[in-house]
Amino acid sequence: LLAPASVERLWQDDILILEGDPSTLEPLLGKDKLEQTGRRDFRAEDLRSDEISVVEAVLMPNSPIEGRSMRGLRIHDRYGVNLLGVARQGQAITERLGRVRFQAGDVLLLQGEREEIPESLATLGCLPLAERSLGFGRRRPLAATPIAFFGAIVMVVTGLLPPQIAFVGAVATIVLFGEIGLRELYEAIDWSIVVLLGALIPVGMALESTGGSQIIAAPILAMGHEVPLALVIGLLMVVTMLLSDIMNNAATAVLMAPIGITIARGLEASVDPFLMAVAVGASSTYLTPIGHQSNLLVMGSGGYRFGDYWRMGLPLDVIIVCVAVPMILTVWPA
Repeated sequence: LLAPASVERLWQDDILILEGDPSTLEPLLGKDKLEQTGRRDFRAEDLRSDEISVVEAVLMPNSPIEGRSMRGLRIHDRYGVNLLGVARQGQAITERLGRVRFQAGDVLLLQGEREEIPESLATLGCLPLAERSLGFGRRRPLAATPIAFFGAIVMVVTGLLPPQIAFVGAVATIVLFGEIGLRELYEAIDWSIVVLLGALIPVGMALESTGGSQIIAAPILAMGHEVPLALVIGLLMVVTMLLSDIMNNAATAVLMAPIGITIARGLEASVDPFLMAVAVGASSTYLTPIGHQSNLLVMGSGGYRFGDYWRMGLPLDVIIVCVAVPMILTVWPA
């Protein structure tokens, strides 16, 4: 039995193949417990099977098992896999696996039936790392998918349809062609972001209607009459960058857009460069692993630490500001 369940019953004369630290295995070899048999009945081929596979997978943000432990999950019975090990930030976790609470970015070593593992990984919210050939059972995309989204982009650029209508139509098209199912479509929506934006859009509107954005923008406005406009736009971009590193970038854009509009009106300038500065700043989430799910996704598998992000992200943010500000003022003059 290469992938036994956690509730597998053991019987007298069963032969177990164990691996572990000698100090951990020694208490099991005492009287009336286990009798060591050596390697007389053991061959390396016994541990290999075309039906059983071992894969490494990284736990993605918003996984259904995030924050839970294996003890309460019954991971074999519910998901059909065995957990063999966990690594966090490149370091193996040595405590009992049943007590480990999973975190986004953890690398899990999983064992299970080869045909069932792709579906199990998708259900667990994990991305396979070891076997790149693993997929999630999706068919090869048809030409309808890129054509639908290219058509949506053309309609938005030409002004024939607003973005929300054009891209929803593109999604509906690929659903009608059978590229994705309704269940998969529903599961792919990040409902936490939808709820967050639904809650913060009224907050952004309230900042503008109650004068809150004017209070926040007042220090920048006071400085804006004495310094070049490029410096004001750069400062707005930097503030947006810092905010997007600790909260969702879409929510950051919603909150900072009214402030950018208020600054532009106070300086009697076009709002376009200020909104573009907010857009670029909200997209620059490089200083922390929590700024964007992609940062967190590679943290565990790459063995990165929290400080690695700002050491690489800070020079990158400086380059972005130095390049983006003059480009914005060139394309969208104030």
